Amino acid sequence: MTEVAATTGYGQTTEKTTTASSSASNAADYDTFLNLLVTQLKNQDPTNPSDPTQFLSQLASFSGVEQQIQANDKLASLIALTQAGNAAQLVGNFVVSPDGSMAGVVSSVTLGANGPKVNLESGQSFTLDAGTQVFAS
Repeated sequence: MTEVAATTGYGQTTEKTTTASSSASNAADYDTFLNLLVTQLKNQDPTNPSDPTQFLSQLASFSGVEQQIQANDKLASLIALTQAGNAAQLVGNFVVSPDGSMAGVVSSVTLGANGPKVNLESGQSFTLDAGTQVFAS
């Protein structure tokens, strides 16, 4: 499971989006739906067939939902990349942790499960979060 925090600037978190490996389960759900649809078509009463437009409507609706889920997954990846780019710009700048317990010049930034992690020249590190103060050097 990947947790991505949307930011408006350095560490200003606006919302958190949690995504799991939903692509695999969505593909299984889509395949299950198609199998049920084919089974229903095979076993319908020939003297009283179902309306084919209803099946097409259901298929189109399910396909639309699948595309929205894929778009959300790609958006979550884009947010993570944007965060990484913003965090990389901190290298060489003086920062103060949100709780004020750590301060120093950023030597590097690593990406972790909880978001970008700021590594200071002093060897200390903390997760970039709302309230992190950045001072250009």
